[in-house]
Amino acid sequence: MVSTRYTQWDGTQQLKLNADKVFEKLAEYLSYTDDVRQAMDWMMRQGMDFDGVRVMGLEEFIEQLRQEMRQRYRDFNLKNALSEMEQKLEDILNRERKTLDGLKGKKPGVEDKQKELSRMPRRLSEALRKLESYDFEDEGAKSDFEELLAEYENIRDLENFRDRNQHMFHGPKSLGYQEALELMREMERVRQLEQDLMSGNFETISLEDLQQILGQQALKDFQNLKQVMVLLTQSGFMVPKGDHFQLSPKGVRRIGQLALRDIYQNLLKDRSGGHITDHRGITEMRPEQTKPYTFGDPLNLNLVATLKKALARKAGVPLQLDPDDFEIYENDYGSSSSTVLCLDMSWSMSWEGRFAAAKKVAMAMETLIRSKFPRDFFSIVGFYTRAVELKLKDLPEASWNMGDPFTNLQDGLRLASDLLNRHPSRNQHIIVITDGQPTAYFLNKRLYCEWPLSFGGISMRAAQETLKEVERITRKGITINTFMLDDSPSLRAFVDKMTQINRGRALYTRPDHLGEYMLVDYLSKKRKRA
Repeated sequence: MVSTRYTQWDGTQQLKLNADKVFEKLAEYLSYTDDVRQAMDWMMRQGMDFDGVRVMGLEEFIEQLRQEMRQRYRDFNLKNALSEMEQKLEDILNRERKTLDGLKGKKPGVEDKQKELSRMPRRLSEALRKLESYDFEDEGAKSDFEELLAEYENIRDLENFRDRNQHMFHGPKSLGYQEALELMREMERVRQLEQDLMSGNFETISLEDLQQILGQQALKDFQNLKQVMVLLTQSGFMVPKGDHFQLSPKGVRRIGQLALRDIYQNLLKDRSGGHITDHRGITEMRPEQTKPYTFGDPLNLNLVATLKKALARKAGVPLQLDPDDFEIYENDYGSSSSTVLCLDMSWSMSWEGRFAAAKKVAMAMETLIRSKFPRDFFSIVGFYTRAVELKLKDLPEASWNMGDPFTNLQDGLRLASDLLNRHPSRNQHIIVITDGQPTAYFLNKRLYCEWPLSFGGISMRAAQETLKEVERITRKGITINTFMLDDSPSLRAFVDKMTQINRGRALYTRPDHLGEYMLVDYLSKKRKRA
């Protein structure tokens, strides 16, 4: 008999992770930033949760270290850290002075030595360095000084440590020389560990120091974090590039799959997975299903089933066929589509998480089309002051453009139309995601940029030239659907004019609902023309 006992997590159990689970967590961080390096750094520093189990981040370890330092500041003071050594030197000098007093008038140079001893520096390490070349007359004092001089480096370091930190140590317990030395070395290890954790270089972090300072549990927590980093770099989702990592093609595909899952998980349940249409077009036979022939059906005859029905009705030769005997294969009627997603990359898309949401939708759509509708054409155009085609491999790290902050929707539509011309289809769509009306345009191959007439206002000439491009696209039979991420009256007015000209759809939505609306609209539009 097998029995299973469940216990509460106490931190000692081993955390079981795999590369896919870790990369999935990285994908979450990528939804907040456009930089893989920044996402990895954020993930390592902020920590993460896996199935309710917390993996501490570097910042949490650093905070624990700083708490340890603060505790020592509250417990100890360094007022008497060097008193013992200072008293030893004073005893040595007193014995030497007493010996010199006995030799006064009996040995030349005694007065000079007395003067030298009377001018000792107040700082202990400087006094030791000055006396290093002094020729002691008292043999006992000389022997004791040599023992004290052996501590010179520790004394100098402790002096410097005390000078830098004495104001911070204000606790009730005064430390002696040896205790202060141990505290100094411990604080040095703590600060070195803090620097290594801040740098994020896992190879330089001393596990021994981490365990000694923060304890066994902290060591286990750090090993979990290190495991996450190893899985991430060895997963195949990342490839090294110089001194950092970037997404591999496998990683890019996986990001798209995760984006599709997050955005579309509630809508996939009732979809059949194809562009089904009631209109005639390209058909595919389904050999696993047949049906009786009815007038108007394609005569994709299932010969065996037809003969069986004829023989069952009347056995014998010659075989007599009747139209009711005909059994045909079921057919799926499908359509193909060519779609270009125009993604606003102007500066304003950085607000309220708009660009991160829009980029996530772009990756999800690419994954959806590649996996579900491989015969379809899909491309992405980014537009800011000008328009560019965005390749899938570049999309995860694509970002809004601060250097070219204007919105050239006209150029975006032009480039999208050119791409659709190269991939003809009876179903051609342009999907526009934007949060503002146009502020840039081309005229006679010359670029013009103009600020709106007022905040939230409209750039008249840019809007006019963009609407001319909409008219040209409409004459080609291309449908434009627009998703607005801002509900300003000027943007609504401009998009209304676009919709009137093109007869497409316009929808205002928030960034957190963009993906659901986008994919629903894409699939519903697939059913129009075959």
